[in-house]
Amino acid sequence: MNPALTTLPNTDPAQILRFRDRQYSAELIATALLHFDFFTWLKNHPQADTAAIRGQFGFADRPLDVLLTLCRASGLLTSEAGRHQLTPMGYEHLVKGSPWFLGPYYEPIRDTPIVQGFLKVLATGKPANWQAKSDAKDWHESMLDPEFARGFTELMNSRGMIFGQYLAQAVKPLLGERRHLLDVGGGSGIYSSTMVAAHPQLSATVLEQAPVDAIVRREISRHGLDDRVQVVAGDMFSLDWPQADIVLLSNVLHDWDVSEASALLRKAAAALPVGGLLLIHDAFINDAKTGPLPVAEYSALLMNITQGKCYSPAEYAEILKGAGFEAGAYQDTVADRGFMFAHVINPSQSHPIGAGK
Repeated sequence: MNPALTTLPNTDPAQILRFRDRQYSAELIATALLHFDFFTWLKNHPQADTAAIRGQFGFADRPLDVLLTLCRASGLLTSEAGRHQLTPMGYEHLVKGSPWFLGPYYEPIRDTPIVQGFLKVLATGKPANWQAKSDAKDWHESMLDPEFARGFTELMNSRGMIFGQYLAQAVKPLLGERRHLLDVGGGSGIYSSTMVAAHPQLSATVLEQAPVDAIVRREISRHGLDDRVQVVAGDMFSLDWPQADIVLLSNVLHDWDVSEASALLRKAAAALPVGGLLLIHDAFINDAKTGPLPVAEYSALLMNITQGKCYSPAEYAEILKGAGFEAGAYQDTVADRGFMFAHVINPSQSHPIGAGK
């Protein structure tokens, strides 16, 4: 087994990851500021509710939620009972006519490819092209290309080596006698690898679509874990998931809107016994949707390139309830990430006790 799977760095890489994760947030503010004069409108419509904003600007629900969350986390507006009002900072620096208006400072990025992507996403709710390239597909379509999938999986693997080990340590009190992990949309398989490396009683199955499944097999072999981690190829939305007593969704649900996330959680319930353990590992917005700022900035990136965003524990708890789960608490791990857990409580959503591998 690769010893790196159980070796943590001595330092927290949060700031290095934040440089990358926040790269789209300035363009989202610029889009609202320069193309919609969003903040001047809010000044002229104090206490406007979300429906009024949606009606005025034609914003789709998901991107509007991300924009409002980013503005709250950045100290530009406050929200109470669904109504929104500029803060003094937002009023002084983002409203036309103010002597301290900073709109001209953002003019150089008015028409960048990322801003153009945000214009599309705000209006339609659909993702823009990957990395704002004019000849690119969106992220979901791009992952079907072998070369793109290889590069993106390597990108995710680099941080997963760190995230996975912290997650494996944090979930130890929850595992009990459970023995088999189903890692859905598992990327390179790094989370399965770190979980089985940390917990000798575990074996794992990684569910990934082609062509990523071939990458997973190579990575599992490289780590010397062929005897403990298997790979199943297929579309997670259409395939019947293998049964297990733990299901891991690591950085998966944030790629999807609520309806798709709900569908995935129903499949998770069907793959688990009553009492089975679900782990959602991700970057989480707080329940008040006022931060943390690095997560709100990362959510802007996700909103642009995927069909999802960063969700709060309360949002997940509501979706989990509808899928037959009882949600547990959220817990931080490292670098603005964390996890929440849930147990299957609705027998109609799951397979019989003892049927997991």
